[in-house]
Amino acid sequence: MPTISEKILSRASGKSAAADDFVIADIDYAMAHDGTSVLAVSAFKKMDAKKVWNPERIIIPFDHIVPANNETAAKLQQSIRKWIKEQGITNFFDVGDGICHQVLPESGFAMPGKLIIGADSHSCTYGAFGAFATGVGATDMAEIFATGKLWLRVPRSIRITVSGELAKGVSAKDMTLYIIKNIGADGANYRTIEYYGDAISELSISGRMTLCNMSIEMGAKAGIVPPDEKTFEYLKGNAREKYTPVYADKDAQYSEEYDFDIGDLQPQIARPHEVDNVSDVGEVTGTPIDQVFIGSCTNGRYEDLEAVAGILRGKKVKARTIILPASRSVLIRATEAGIITTLLEVGAIIAPPGCGPCLGAHMGVVCEGEVCLSTSNRNFKGRMGTGGLIYLSSPETAAASALRGEITDPRGLYSQ
Repeated sequence: MPTISEKILSRASGKSAAADDFVIADIDYAMAHDGTSVLAVSAFKKMDAKKVWNPERIIIPFDHIVPANNETAAKLQQSIRKWIKEQGITNFFDVGDGICHQVLPESGFAMPGKLIIGADSHSCTYGAFGAFATGVGATDMAEIFATGKLWLRVPRSIRITVSGELAKGVSAKDMTLYIIKNIGADGANYRTIEYYGDAISELSISGRMTLCNMSIEMGAKAGIVPPDEKTFEYLKGNAREKYTPVYADKDAQYSEEYDFDIGDLQPQIARPHEVDNVSDVGEVTGTPIDQVFIGSCTNGRYEDLEAVAGILRGKKVKARTIILPASRSVLIRATEAGIITTLLEVGAIIAPPGCGPCLGAHMGVVCEGEVCLSTSNRNFKGRMGTGGLIYLSSPETAAASALRGEITDPRGLYSQ
């Protein structure tokens, strides 16, 4: 009667593992980006490790501060490039290739049944493909680099079932914020969330990535959508290796179970400075904004840019609007479809694929008293710049708000 995470961690550890057991698991793929690889490599060297356990199973994307925003960042990135070459690591994605949590699935590393560990808290994104994926600190990643193994406590699991059909102008991000509002920022601490229901099945792969990406914002260790035909179709000709889909037993034991109906869900907004400080958009409609940021590992995919362009086409934005596609391939596809031209014509700024303003690095930092409506995943105090106020929303709400220069319900724009 095991859950998905219990089955995956049992396979990875070579023993029957139940919730709260401690296991030493073999890692399928490990990832560290330009920000965390510096710390992980430093710890790796302090361990007196010489060679990584398997250079083909380590992935290093440069995405957090790209292009480098100062000389210090440039030197640190130079040192990691040198180490990557010395170690023979071939899965290196350099400046402009994209955000780690977009690049890994695009490149076929996120597969059902796999154990994927990233030195980044939003590594739970890969659960959209039926993997057990979670984030760890630099020292843990150094240990993985050296041995290919990690010590873990098997999480208890929460089952969330979502029913109903999303209305026009309401998307996966709204569903995600609504769930976080109800579960709370610490409501799933060290749990795996398994997502079920017809509303989940109807989500695109991009929508599922948005949902799993923000599982960590409820404290979850991992978030998993059971793989289905959409998963298999995405991975057809793309998966790095053979995989075995994993499903929970019908009598699997869950620590908590929740049911949500999103049939009448309104667009949602997370207000400063907590991700679970969520309300219907109507409660904050008219709030003036200085900046709109559309992108990040939560909402920078092609589907998101397409939705934004559909709202903005033929109009002009009234707030500065910064858009970062999640990857080079997203940027190319959006360019070929004319979406990038549309976004430039309405007055938006298109920046290189990467994280940039999401973590307050560059290309969109806000200052004291400025208000930013962001499609990213965190609105903590100081996240995008000291003294800034961050609201979180869907791409649709962000686009509608950019047009008015204030927080706006996007549903009223579809008939205009």
